[in-house]
Amino acid sequence: MRETGNSRWGLILAVWAAGLGAAAQYGKISVIFGRMGELYPQAGGALGFSVSLVGTLGILLGVVAGLYVAAFGYRRTLVWALWAGAAMSALQALHLPFGLFLASRVAEGLSHLGIVVAGPVLIAQLSSDRGRGLAMTLWSTFFAVAFTLLAWFGLPLADAWGLLALFGAHAAVMAGLALLLGFALRSVPVPERAPLPRPAELPGLHLPIYRSPWIAAPAAGWLFYTCCFVAVLTVIPPYIAEDMRAFVLGAMPLASIAVSMTLGVSLLRVLTAVQLAQLGFLACAGAALWLWAMPGAPAACIAMAGAMGLVQGGSFAAVPQLNASAAARAQASGAMAQTGNLGNTIGTPLMVLVLAGGGFGGMMAVLLVLFLSGAAVHVLLAKRRRALV
Repeated sequence: MRETGNSRWGLILAVWAAGLGAAAQYGKISVIFGRMGELYPQAGGALGFSVSLVGTLGILLGVVAGLYVAAFGYRRTLVWALWAGAAMSALQALHLPFGLFLASRVAEGLSHLGIVVAGPVLIAQLSSDRGRGLAMTLWSTFFAVAFTLLAWFGLPLADAWGLLALFGAHAAVMAGLALLLGFALRSVPVPERAPLPRPAELPGLHLPIYRSPWIAAPAAGWLFYTCCFVAVLTVIPPYIAEDMRAFVLGAMPLASIAVSMTLGVSLLRVLTAVQLAQLGFLACAGAALWLWAMPGAPAACIAMAGAMGLVQGGSFAAVPQLNASAAARAQASGAMAQTGNLGNTIGTPLMVLVLAGGGFGGMMAVLLVLFLSGAAVHVLLAKRRRALV
């Protein structure tokens, strides 16, 4: 797709809204997880699969998704992924038997991958060179914004009309976005499709992606970020004073959004995206030391969330900044989906395990190591890029 002088903000916001719908594929279960037993009282511990199955596909197919999206077409992938997501949510609203419900979550994982791989590529291409940093930072907020909206509007809907109503509302939103984007993107030039990879080629295609210090860099840092983000929101709350807990937990994702959209966007004018991500990791390490010294301190928790906003904005902005072609951007987005789902999957169990064995201090030490490792991996990959130029 040819670069234009001005960013097409209406379409960028519409694609970002598709990202909100993709994040809600996780969030619609997460926000009501404590009540899922009302729908499936016999499921017991298997209810955990209702969340993890979506992420498991991301671990297995993230890079592959990037290759296939480049071949199938970014516009087509985004629209059909939205329709597939709408169909799965509509089926879930019918109160499927538990086995079929889990199968629908597997299919939803494919829908999710299609959106999170095609979405950032289209946003980068709809943006001018000057506006791309802001546009990619906006995209980086889609998880935090979606969870905030679900807390504000999804939970009251579920309380008033039942849990299935939340699935029905999500289906309606996804279908509406599919209609909107299917029409709005028709006249938008899109990148030329890449050749369709043959199944036998897929194992060998992973290695060049992860060996490239340009394509792999955003995903490498993203692994350490995602190991920490959900885990922090999960294990820190018991250490926050009960009278401040609700306020702090609500303020943390908002702080992440606010910092990424203000300070993060401003810093992108003077720093590269990778440097911004590194600065965010170092700021997170400082907040971890603060929390280690003052367990549960509200200001330290909010400061850590704000610092994470710099990491998320810098990481997504690095995809187009390091990769000029649409195919390389799709591969980088697919790698981010893969490492992100891996980090989300292992982060919380790791923190719970360390907390049980080493207490709060042990957990903060692990967080500190992860944050510093995120900064360090970017230093190493930057050195490789300089050596290869």
